Amino acid sequence: MLLRSIVLRLRFMSAPTPSQLIRIEAEALLRLAGRLEDGMSASFARAVELVVGCGERRGRVIVTGIGKSGIIAQKLVATFNSTGTPALFLHPAEAVHGDLGMLAKGDLVLALSSSGETEEILRLLPTLKRVGDALISFCCALSSTLALASDVVLDVSVEQEACGLGLAPTASTTVMLALADALAIAVSLKKGFRAEDFADLHPGGKLGRKLARVRELMHGGDAIPRVSAATPMPAVIYEMSRRGLGMTTVTEGETLIGIMSDGDLRRLLERKGPDALAMTAGDAMNATPRTIGPDEFAARALSIMEEKKITSLVVVDPAGDVAGVLHLHDLWGLELI
Repeated sequence: MLLRSIVLRLRFMSAPTPSQLIRIEAEALLRLAGRLEDGMSASFARAVELVVGCGERRGRVIVTGIGKSGIIAQKLVATFNSTGTPALFLHPAEAVHGDLGMLAKGDLVLALSSSGETEEILRLLPTLKRVGDALISFCCALSSTLALASDVVLDVSVEQEACGLGLAPTASTTVMLALADALAIAVSLKKGFRAEDFADLHPGGKLGRKLARVRELMHGGDAIPRVSAATPMPAVIYEMSRRGLGMTTVTEGETLIGIMSDGDLRRLLERKGPDALAMTAGDAMNATPRTIGPDEFAARALSIMEEKKITSLVVVDPAGDVAGVLHLHDLWGLELI
């Protein structure tokens, strides 16, 4: 009992502080970055090529792992899917009870196992190698069974875990997660994945609201205030008031040729006085208004409004025709303001 007490006391005394724990994990990440810049760079580039090639052939990425590695595998699947790479998580234990049916010809398998000797994954190796297009693994042990069976193995080894006992996966799972993120993002960049594509895959929640497009928020159709260049000023004022957007477009057919805003009207009356009412829209309009396309992000529209100190933007299509009007009030619900 005395010996056990001494051992426990020594373990407690050697336990890292929270700041030391963070530093251990940070140093493990720095060593990973060094490997990616050195001998591991070719393997990583090959892994990116295999994932991109799988997608070009309409295959999917099947990611597998168990325990803590399985949790990282599920995060990798989520990141792949949200950045344009179709991926599925395969639980190794469920795979031998029928879930292996999700693997099809042309799919690529990505297996995460710190030891490379995870029994549940090793039982799947014959099928994974026979059916899958290629096998990529994340392993700490490069001479393990899984690593040797892989087409590409990526080294996630660490000098030590961050826990005081050196047993709980901490630094190793941090390194595995960082490498998974690096792979998913490198693949998305290689495929030319754009911010617009990301927005299309994230329509819900706060992120979706921030990535909303102008066409989703603008006033279109009959709600667009519209006059011609020959419209007398009293009719221009009536149209501005009737639509309630503080402005009106001036069009020739469907094509935008100018706008009249509340501010334009106020400045006109200051200069011309009562004579302003004898003018037409074409005489007084702003012929070079700031516009925006319907597929631009709402955040971009807000940036323009703030820069130009305006409250409305005319939305025009590539042909120059009026598609709608976006008002500052339309952006309030997006939590951008």
